Amino acid sequence: MRSLQSILELVAETRLNATTYENLISDNLKHIDGLTIPNVQGRELRVAVASLELVMVDIFSIFEARMQHHFKRGPFSRKLTSLLLDAGETDLADRVHQHYLMINVLKHGKGSSYRELLNAPSCLFEIKTPKGIISNEEYAPSKFIDVSTPGLFNGLASTIIDAYHFLESR
Repeated sequence: MRSLQSILELVAETRLNATTYENLISDNLKHIDGLTIPNVQGRELRVAVASLELVMVDIFSIFEARMQHHFKRGPFSRKLTSLLLDAGETDLADRVHQHYLMINVLKHGKGSSYRELLNAPSCLFEIKTPKGIISNEEYAPSKFIDVSTPGLFNGLASTIIDAYHFLESR
């Protein structure tokens, strides 16, 4: 039986998977003429985007679950952000909070996390604003966060690693 992987091992393994999806996305986007996407290529691009979104949600969720023991109960990311701010780690606190919001948008689509990101003075990633949003309209989460942005997963992975080290050093 295989022993439970550490957060650092999981992030490293997930980074390899994410790189594969990022490369597929990049390769497909290079061949798009801006007007039409062949069905096969369009399907491959959608699968790669959806897969990258899932990998991002999964690694952040695993990080939250594995590190929850550092707090008695309650919303892990909000408590972590508060703890980081109290420790003077404002940059890491901002990164954790923005990635937490991004993951919520990827999981749930439009909602309070999306609105908070739209109103943020600066953002670590590209927020999409689909035209003609109607309040009760259902969109796929990728309509709101551009996961094709180069380095997006690495930013998330670095944030998780930095937060892991912060928590484990306490």
